[in-house]
Amino acid sequence: MKKLFIIGGMGAGKSTARKALVDEGLPFIDLDKVGHDVLMWDTVKEELVETFGEDILDEDGEVIRPALAKKAFVSPAETRKLNRITMPRIEDAYTDRLAELEREGHEAVVVEYSVFKSRASSLAYSADVVMAVLAPLDLRIERAVASGFEESDVRRRIAQQITDADRIEAADVVFNNDGTPDELRNQVLLWWQEYQKKD
Repeated sequence: MKKLFIIGGMGAGKSTARKALVDEGLPFIDLDKVGHDVLMWDTVKEELVETFGEDILDEDGEVIRPALAKKAFVSPAETRKLNRITMPRIEDAYTDRLAELEREGHEAVVVEYSVFKSRASSLAYSADVVMAVLAPLDLRIERAVASGFEESDVRRRIAQQITDADRIEAADVVFNNDGTPDELRNQVLLWWQEYQKKD
């Protein structure tokens, strides 16, 4: 089963690219969603409270993601603490889901991966293809704010992510998303048709 990873900064258009392939019948794994699901595990919650304090939980004992983000993304050192707790669990959940899809007989899976750093040191080490979706910074900020994020939060998150130059270097294929969602969609579908021919 081919693993097609989609990487890109916040607001670049990863979801649009992913949806184009899902509409072609491919299953997908959103690693952000896997990360959110992992925050519901009791063992993870206990470790997060030990590390970041009780105030990251609501009255029902669930993690308040914005409260956790405020503490975990203030510095690279704090982000590393969060990753040490969550990443091994995310990897387990991801591996289980891959095995399930493989058993179901899918030819390929699309993996949306927003915290991608490099191929070697991440879940993308097993990728068959890494697709980078790029867009100008101003446009990315505008899109993210339009989808409900605060501009300061968007800028802080983008500052913690790798650069587009790093993404281009890591990618097998690059999509420039400085136009409409339909234009990006068409680029992705064209690539997918060519890729299937090679197989």
